[in-house]
Amino acid sequence: MTHWYEGPLAAFDTETTGVDVEQDRIVSAALVVQDSAGGRARVTRWLVNPGIPVPVGATEIHGLTDDHLQRNGRWPAPVVEEIARALAEQSTAGRPLVVMNAPFDLTLLDRELRRHRASSLAGYLGDASLCVLDPRVLDKHLDRYRKGRRTLTDLCELYGVVLDGAHDAAADAAASLELVRAVGRRFATRLERLTPAELHTLQAVWHAAQARGLQAWFAKSGTPETVDPAWPLRPELRAAA
Repeated sequence: MTHWYEGPLAAFDTETTGVDVEQDRIVSAALVVQDSAGGRARVTRWLVNPGIPVPVGATEIHGLTDDHLQRNGRWPAPVVEEIARALAEQSTAGRPLVVMNAPFDLTLLDRELRRHRASSLAGYLGDASLCVLDPRVLDKHLDRYRKGRRTLTDLCELYGVVLDGAHDAAADAAASLELVRAVGRRFATRLERLTPAELHTLQAVWHAAQARGLQAWFAKSGTPETVDPAWPLRPELRAAA
């Protein structure tokens, strides 16, 4: 029997103008699809002219400048629709979607759809629903007492996954996909009997617990930061009456 972590998976990643999912914009994105472990990956890339200046700090991370995006990027509206339709296609096909730190990428995509298409990610999914596998949530739950950071770079090093060209959307998506396979193999006795759909539901619970723990730590250390427990997508902010 082929376990889910050896079977078909897709992975999604974005590079952005910053870390505020409500205000920042997508500058590049990638979808990587693989039908089985070790199989050839099919990669779709998008480059976006976000319509706003790209901060120097963001460019230092992903290397995408205003000039490059203005000359080579496409307008956001058709791109975000293509991305949403591509993710919906994966969902309809029953292929789990790997997203490292899913609440960031998926929420930011949802806000871009609301901004440019007057729609939402749920609107494009229709009757289908995403089945998300988030390596950050999985690792934090399965190896919760391990100290150290849990960035994509750190986790790839820990699990022996090659990350060639970090902060390139396609490279990060491909590494995230292999990372989920590696997590599945390492914790096979705890994961192999669970379906991806069951794991999706469990990750929402695990992430909420992780968020509560981090919020308590912030409160204890006097850090005025709020941790959102929602996963894999943050709810839309409601305007004050």
